Amino acid sequence: MRGLRRWWDDTAGGLPGTFWYLWAGLLINRAGAFALLFLSLYLTAARGASPSLAGLVVGAYGIGGAAGTLLGGVLADRWGRRSTLLAAHLAAAGLMATLAFSQHLAAIAVLAALVGVAHSMPGPAFVAAIVDVVPEARRSRAFNLQFWAFNLGMAVASLLAGVLAEASFLALFLVDAGATLAAALVIALKVPETLGRRQVTPRAVLGRRPGLHTALTDRTFLAFVGLTFLLAVLTMQTSTIMPLAMRADGLRPTAYGLVVALGGALIVAGQLFVPRLIEPYRRSTVLAVSTGLMALGFGTLTVADGLPLYLGASVVWTVGQMLAAPPNAQINADLAPPELRARYQSVFYLTFPAASFVAPALGGLSLEHLGERHWLVVGALGLCAAAGHLLAGGPRERRVAALRAADRQPVESRR
Repeated sequence: MRGLRRWWDDTAGGLPGTFWYLWAGLLINRAGAFALLFLSLYLTAARGASPSLAGLVVGAYGIGGAAGTLLGGVLADRWGRRSTLLAAHLAAAGLMATLAFSQHLAAIAVLAALVGVAHSMPGPAFVAAIVDVVPEARRSRAFNLQFWAFNLGMAVASLLAGVLAEASFLALFLVDAGATLAAALVIALKVPETLGRRQVTPRAVLGRRPGLHTALTDRTFLAFVGLTFLLAVLTMQTSTIMPLAMRADGLRPTAYGLVVALGGALIVAGQLFVPRLIEPYRRSTVLAVSTGLMALGFGTLTVADGLPLYLGASVVWTVGQMLAAPPNAQINADLAPPELRARYQSVFYLTFPAASFVAPALGGLSLEHLGERHWLVVGALGLCAAAGHLLAGGPRERRVAALRAADRQPVESRR
């Protein structure tokens, strides 16, 4: 019992109550996030779209997400974290309910783009709020638990979504909208505004006038963002291209739900042990190994033609995702100057909507013309990202050390 208590204290001890309400809101939201998992199947099976057209419509979600991410970062720094979260969740619920009753592909594409805006706005606010309330020494734990909650919710969503998709696509969208409203209620009742008085960031460290432009021209940070984009392209294969590949292999939606659920179950069972496992190693090394595992897992799909091989490959890339989550989030937080925290988060989160566009738009064409060789291309991208992390690790570490040294200076010396 004492050993279990000590493990829990090491894993989640000392985290403030506000973090746990943010965590709960994220968990509820993800547990009901059915629709986007099956959007490509919905478009091809229920609306008669080709794989290429379905990829473009799903890609519209990514285009909207890019705008929503930047908007969410600016609003979270100016308007507040809580207000941004509430506005985004309420808008997403309304748009998802509208999408449930839309029949024309053009209208679905427009709504998908708007849902992308609403779904991407909370990302920078969530992370900025966590950094606001969690002391630096405990942030790695907080980010690990955030990733755990995200995947616990996705595991629940995947299991239920496979059943709902075969019974009713309408229910798929409406349950998604209801879960988003429930998450908004938790935030409204339990999460206070965490944006306090802004800290002064030395111009010597920033190198230019503070603003969104700073994040968009920070070369060390952008190198990290670019590598994260490649990782996101790999991750997005599971929700965009893999369903189409499994359908081409004669597998049912429930089989796809089982593959995604297996990944979520592995994360739920093992993610809390990851921080202690990777603690002795440099973050760049951990990210290189994790991205290499993801490349291997997706590359294996080149020869997958049945459910067992899909399940085995899922285990490999899921282990990679598990190892990558804590250092990826921690590096992102460390590279952001305090007064630009949400803006840096918004630029970082651009990788995900961008990948949401690139992965299905180019992936649909690649799958259609290359067939199973598409997965060799995906594996090669992963290996390039692994090498990039090894090369970029040194400059990142020096940049973080400079920011921490500047933060320790008295405010008077910064003027």
